[in-house]
Amino acid sequence: MTEQSTPDELGDLPGDFYGYAHLLSPDERSVLARVRRFLEERVRPIALDQWEKAEFPHHLVPEIAELDIAGLAVDFPDRKAAGKLFGSFIAAEFARVDASIATFFGVHTGLAMGTIDQCGSDEQRDRWLPRMRTMEAIGSFGLTEPNGGSDVAGGLHTTARRDGDTWVLDGAKRWIGNATFADLNIIWARDEADGHVKGFVVEKGTPGFTARKIERKTALRTVQNADIELVGCRVPAENKLAKANSFRDTGRVLRATRGGVAWSAVGAMMGTFELARDYAVTREQFGRPIAKFQLVQEHLATIVGNVTSSLGMAVRVAQLQDQGIFRDEQAALAKLFCTTRLRASVARAREIFGGNGIVLDYEIAKVFNDAEALYSYEGTREINSLIVGRAVTGLGAFV
Repeated sequence: MTEQSTPDELGDLPGDFYGYAHLLSPDERSVLARVRRFLEERVRPIALDQWEKAEFPHHLVPEIAELDIAGLAVDFPDRKAAGKLFGSFIAAEFARVDASIATFFGVHTGLAMGTIDQCGSDEQRDRWLPRMRTMEAIGSFGLTEPNGGSDVAGGLHTTARRDGDTWVLDGAKRWIGNATFADLNIIWARDEADGHVKGFVVEKGTPGFTARKIERKTALRTVQNADIELVGCRVPAENKLAKANSFRDTGRVLRATRGGVAWSAVGAMMGTFELARDYAVTREQFGRPIAKFQLVQEHLATIVGNVTSSLGMAVRVAQLQDQGIFRDEQAALAKLFCTTRLRASVARAREIFGGNGIVLDYEIAKVFNDAEALYSYEGTREINSLIVGRAVTGLGAFV
């Protein structure tokens, strides 16, 4: 038996039908097993209640910090940057148990830390990233605006104006995860002087910065999304990110995180398959488990096929990122394909649950709703389709 096929403490997830997790090293699999135990023991028991109440479990943040998995893509003196494949499997583990906590973690460690790592000066990285790694400082990422979603590149209206040793920000942002309690808020604004989009770190408590929780959501309810208002918000010049000077710099961050959403979809699909399979083998109708009926098995086979094809694509995405040859269209294809397969999978799973599928106690209703958010954010299916279409035809069809 080869080392890769030797059982270890991680075990095999039912949704990982081809055993892709065996591509990780033994040490990485050990960390992944520790993360899985934490999520099962500390997150899953409270996930439904937190989702129903639309409240965030702040008490878990120090416990997540103890896992030392925030900012795995960042180089620190005592911890070298990990491979993208390893970090991606961890992201999938979060989404397998709860897409809301996965989104919180992804915004903090991917979007916020990733922006500072890629776009900050050495001094800025040293100032903020160590505290973000220990999660003493939580980050948010403010790009989307009330009237600018898919058209955010051309329709970004938040402005930045240099005034002596400060920058003055005015505008609004919407759907900004973590922003109601974040310590460091990445805000993208258009410089009035040259028209270019630039990045700023707005620290908690800065006058002129207001974040209000978005209420009455039907997906990712645990995530504290906010409407942000910036009114004469003065940011010190040293908080302007040194290497965030155009939307092209913003795009470098989004290219990496769009691939991350594909992994979130994979994780959520794994969780979907496990819930549906476990229910099917225990739920009895007509004197037998419903898993013995052909149509139910067809649902399960289709779901696990969706997981497997999406996971294979996501693994290749991570490998291309590690090789430094990952392209925009590859990120777009992964995001649109995996989230579309997730949407189809949760619909089939909910069907297996029958009427119980709309009751929160059975978990699948939460996953069903959360899938809608993953399907839409980080670029809609339509926009990502056009990115791929432009790549394969050489012709743009955006307008």
